[in-house]
Amino acid sequence: MNLLKILSTIFAITLLAASSQDDLDILKAYDVKLSKNSWYIKYASYKTYEELKKEFLNAKWEIRKLSKRKQTSKIVSKITKLKRVSASRKAEMIILQEYKDSPFGNLMNPPEIKDAPVVTSPFELINAFSYIKYLEHQANILNELRDELKEAVDILVAKNELLEDMEKPTDEIRTELNDFDVAYSTYTTTKNVYDKKFTELKSKLTNTIKEQFSKLLSLSLIILFLFALSFFTKFLAKKYIQDNERFYLTNKIINFGNFLFIILVLLFSFLENVSYLVTILGFASAGIAIAMKDWFMSVMGWFVMTIGGSIHVGDRIRVAFDGMVYVGDVLDISMLRITIQEDITLTTYLKNKRAGRIIFIPNNYIFTQMISNYSHSGMKTVWDLVEVTITFDSNHKKAIHIAKEISKKFSKGYTDITRKQLNKLRDKYNLRNTNVEPRAFAFVEPYGMRISVWFQNNSFATLTLKSNIAIEIINAYLEEDDIIIAYPTQSINLNNQPSQMQKDMDWQ
Repeated sequence: MNLLKILSTIFAITLLAASSQDDLDILKAYDVKLSKNSWYIKYASYKTYEELKKEFLNAKWEIRKLSKRKQTSKIVSKITKLKRVSASRKAEMIILQEYKDSPFGNLMNPPEIKDAPVVTSPFELINAFSYIKYLEHQANILNELRDELKEAVDILVAKNELLEDMEKPTDEIRTELNDFDVAYSTYTTTKNVYDKKFTELKSKLTNTIKEQFSKLLSLSLIILFLFALSFFTKFLAKKYIQDNERFYLTNKIINFGNFLFIILVLLFSFLENVSYLVTILGFASAGIAIAMKDWFMSVMGWFVMTIGGSIHVGDRIRVAFDGMVYVGDVLDISMLRITIQEDITLTTYLKNKRAGRIIFIPNNYIFTQMISNYSHSGMKTVWDLVEVTITFDSNHKKAIHIAKEISKKFSKGYTDITRKQLNKLRDKYNLRNTNVEPRAFAFVEPYGMRISVWFQNNSFATLTLKSNIAIEIINAYLEEDDIIIAYPTQSINLNNQPSQMQKDMDWQ
């Protein structure tokens, strides 16, 4: 019996030892988990701060106590050592200053929430979405910290129960558990308050975003309607306006009107105080007019050309500026400039010596520079001339008759076109001289009589007809015996003998 009792006692002791080892392993696992918990790490720093504070106060008390005793070398050495300890603890306490009032440092401080953005236009929706994302991020941080704090509380509860089962002291763990319970209760209340605030801010921003999306949808529908109206108007213009120039002008006006309406819609939609804008623009108009004088005058020039109809796309114009002359066809008339393509004309032949360039002319030039229109109001012809000089003893009347007949023959088609065009212009202009038949004149020049014949020519191809008529006149004159083409001449005396003119002058 004694042997059995001894064996049972040994077995019980063995089981107790194994159980104690398991409990120690569990306690160790709890401590490992707590060592990774942000809240417990802060709390450990707080306990360190309290220990440093206690050591600092004890050192100060010991210094004060020793200072009242007789100052032997031993006492002085001890006071010096205590002062070093006091200074060291004070420096360490400064490092852990954030734990002076709270066991958990800045973890208990509520997060600082930025001011919500004011969303007054769809362009600020990005800021609103960014702020909502920021609120969600702050809420996630609060949730994670609360869950981590709850985990620390649960571990401390389990650790306390285990220590009680092991019949070990639990005063320290109870103190920690009490501090963590208070912190969890406080933090949960704080989180609930902030959750309500987050929900309120998010709800307001969500409503604002919905309003702005509704506003953006309305604006999109209005702009889409304006584009559809513009497209439909252009379709009608293309269908019923046969004249290309009128269609081009109508197309320009539709585009400008559409752009203007869209700008006005955007301004009145996004500006809260339009009257304020009008006031600012009123004060700034003088400065704008001075700073952007050329642009403003170009826009005014565009209005003058568009409304007045002085220049159209397709017209042939001549522009003189700073000693240069350009003749070409109008390709485009925008709000700021006229675009022309330089053609081969008498001007390019005599002056520029090149052609085919694209010339950009500011619209304000119509107020300050000379611009000639060769095809205004549907005119397609201009007066052109060919000049030939004949000798004084030639048959002048015959020469004039030949030049006039040749020009009549070759320019007859353009003469008839000009006559019809001038008849149409009678309703618009006061035309006194409507004679469009070719005209020939004779003028006295230093080397002979200059025959000048004028005729109607194509505004867009003057050189062709001019060249043909000149060739025909020269050929006709060469066939006549009594018509001699004149050119500059001079006499050279090679025998040093006085000429007959000099003899006559000497005799006189």
